[in-house]
Amino acid sequence: MNRAALILALAATPALADQDAAVLERLVRQDCGSCHGLTLRGGLGPDIRARALAHHDDESLAAVILDGVPGTPMPPWRPLLSEEDAAWIAEYLLNGDRK
Repeated sequence: MNRAALILALAATPALADQDAAVLERLVRQDCGSCHGLTLRGGLGPDIRARALAHHDDESLAAVILDGVPGTPMPPWRPLLSEEDAAWIAEYLLNGDRK
């Protein structure tokens, strides 16, 4: 799925059904992975696996996702993600890969 299709898919349905969770997981693996490494172990951005993020809680990590980190390459995702989407991604990252 290309980025434009992903954005449209995210915007089309605000509720987090299983299908939406799969879209968000792909977003983490592909879009976040483009900076944080495809295995999320770090790249341009830092390691974002559960162990590396243990100092965050769900709310603080969701805020970083939504608002970015000024002075770093971490962009704000608020224009593309809802607060519910960011909360799901934060929980997903903090609890590790569910597979």
